[in-house]
Amino acid sequence: MDALTFRQIFPEFITTPDPAIDFWLNLGKKQLNADRWDDLLNEGLALFTAHHLAIAERDRRTADAGGVPGALQGNVTAKSVDKVSVSYDTSSGTYADAGFWNLTNYGVRYWNLMQMVGAGGIQM
Repeated sequence: MDALTFRQIFPEFITTPDPAIDFWLNLGKKQLNADRWDDLLNEGLALFTAHHLAIAERDRRTADAGGVPGALQGNVTAKSVDKVSVSYDTSSGTYADAGFWNLTNYGVRYWNLMQMVGAGGIQM
């Protein structure tokens, strides 16, 4: 998995600089056990990287607007402007114990795949 391959899978990151993609891919390679992930390793790395890049983009936009990047925030479930309000039920698209991974749709997909990869024993 490299930045070019990653962008072919997720073209929405076409403008993301190579060093940012490479950083998260390299960190993922250190955190995802290649023996456990086996032939799903590249899929796991891609979703892991996309999740972290999506959060980094939120941080960048927050900083550009004068806010403090890196502050923890959950999914917006309600918003009001004047007399108009909207809320979303995010529980149907998230996992109860996924925590941080529930913050992006990439993380939710990663969590789902991680649960399958992590099921059962492994013998070397």
